[in-house]
Amino acid sequence: MPWQDNSGSNGGPTKGPWGQPPKNGDGRPGGGSRSDSPDLEELLQASRQRLKRAFPRSQGGRGGGGGRKGPELNARTIGLGGVAILGLWAVSGFYTVDAGELGVVTTFGKYTTVTSPGLNWHMPTPIQNAEVVDVESIRKIPIPAAQRGRGQGEGLMLTGDKNIVDIGMVIQYKIKSEIPTSGLPGAAQFLFNIDDPESVVRAVSESAIREVVGRNTLDFVQTDGRSQVQVDTQTLIQSALDDYSSGIEVTEVNLEKTEPPTEEVNEAFLDVEAADQDRQRSIDSARAYANEVVPRARGEAQRILEDARGYAARVTAESRGQAERFSAILGEYKKAPEVTRQRMYLETVEKVLGDMDKIIVEDGAGSGVVPYLPLNELGRNQPRQGGQQ
Repeated sequence: MPWQDNSGSNGGPTKGPWGQPPKNGDGRPGGGSRSDSPDLEELLQASRQRLKRAFPRSQGGRGGGGGRKGPELNARTIGLGGVAILGLWAVSGFYTVDAGELGVVTTFGKYTTVTSPGLNWHMPTPIQNAEVVDVESIRKIPIPAAQRGRGQGEGLMLTGDKNIVDIGMVIQYKIKSEIPTSGLPGAAQFLFNIDDPESVVRAVSESAIREVVGRNTLDFVQTDGRSQVQVDTQTLIQSALDDYSSGIEVTEVNLEKTEPPTEEVNEAFLDVEAADQDRQRSIDSARAYANEVVPRARGEAQRILEDARGYAARVTAESRGQAERFSAILGEYKKAPEVTRQRMYLETVEKVLGDMDKIIVEDGAGSGVVPYLPLNELGRNQPRQGGQQ
């Protein structure tokens, strides 16, 4: 603070910058009287001015006095407030994507990218926005809708053979999680391309099942063709949803009901189905019996054939042996006819009479005691007695 002339109007001694006279060589104030001490009010005022310059505050108050108010809207306070607001705005761009979810980021409403599970950040609103989409949960839609009454005919469909069938099924679907190299991913298609996904899936599913049922007969839809109807319906639904770029993947189609429209017709069809099952059961039993009997009969026939072949071989061998024996006897007969004839006669008589028990006594044996000794009886009884012993 520069020194200035603070002399009084009466031509008194010169004062210092704080209103006090200059000191003498001994350090005591020189000139003037003791009543010229430092002004305390001026010191307080100077201190207030310095504090105001360091921390500016608005002035004013009751009675015209200087009251303490909030911070003034100067450049410094505005700058600090702007930095705080900017920080909060930047922090608002953080968001979390859970497992089984994908985050779809848009810039001014236009698709930008897809973020994976974890902590992510995007430029805060209104520049960018992020919407989290669940791509793992399976959603189910019953057809016809559960709230619709059966009497309204929502599930009645016309088959290919001009019959009516009451169809009830459940469609299971989820959002596609694949991220292609080009084009919109399934999560973005699900958000941007369709407004009411459930209504779209329901309408497409009803159209597909009516087309498939209209191509087949009632018996096919109710019995053997149920699985094929499900596969064809799922294929048609998925094709239509892909044409719409809906980002929806159909996981399963379950036919829960394929019945005629009235109870009387349903009972008749149940009787027909029971009769068909009985017919199939009888066919299976007959096939099982045939599979059991036919191999046994074939084995028996093979055994008979083998026995016949063995008998033919034996008889043929015996016949050839007899023929060779006859040829051998014929050769000996030609060499000595009488001897061979006598030998053949004796062998024949021995063969014919060998087992006969007959005793021949000649007439010249004499009279009286017959000279006969039954030696054959002794030889016949000897083994019997030995067996008893």
